[in-house]
Amino acid sequence: MKTVLLTGFDPFDGEKVNPSWEAVKRLRGARIAGHTVAVARLPTEFERAPKALVRAMARHRPALVLCVGQAGGRAAISLERVAVNLLDARIADNAGAKPVDVPVIAGAPAAYFAPLPVKAMATALREAGIPAEISYTAGTFVCNAVLFALCHHLAERRSPVPAGFVHIPYLPAQAAGRPGAPSLDLDIVGRALRICIRAALR
Repeated sequence: MKTVLLTGFDPFDGEKVNPSWEAVKRLRGARIAGHTVAVARLPTEFERAPKALVRAMARHRPALVLCVGQAGGRAAISLERVAVNLLDARIADNAGAKPVDVPVIAGAPAAYFAPLPVKAMATALREAGIPAEISYTAGTFVCNAVLFALCHHLAERRSPVPAGFVHIPYLPAQAAGRPGAPSLDLDIVGRALRICIRAALR
């Protein structure tokens, strides 16, 4: 059976949980649209995260790669369309690195469009009553670094595998300490990821 690779991140910036990993790990072994879901947890580190992703791809040889990350403050499932070749950190990663104005990969293109049908995915989510948006910035932190490295890896190999990045809001428990911050329940996020996978595979 073909495989879908889902990735999430470990907690960062003092958080005790990362909703991306909490959502992704629930889908380990699930069967969706004739595919089995494999999962991997990436370190929130500029240096190690892209390498961990490439290792997971080599191990599972997925037909679809969907990386998931936390975007505190966003109110919807955000489907990232663009990755930029830039690291510009407001905070340090979990290894203490805080790069400013340096490329993700020296000599690589300035940006990539993620090879993922984000419009179809957004439509499917909205039809299911789940808030969704297409985003044109994945930021300049580790999430963007992973998306850019993923796109570059596939482009160099001329791979037709659909792949991209999804940002999700805080969990309700995280938002409770941040008055006014939006959140989504894990069950809704899990349903959203299933819908994204089906739409991407179609």
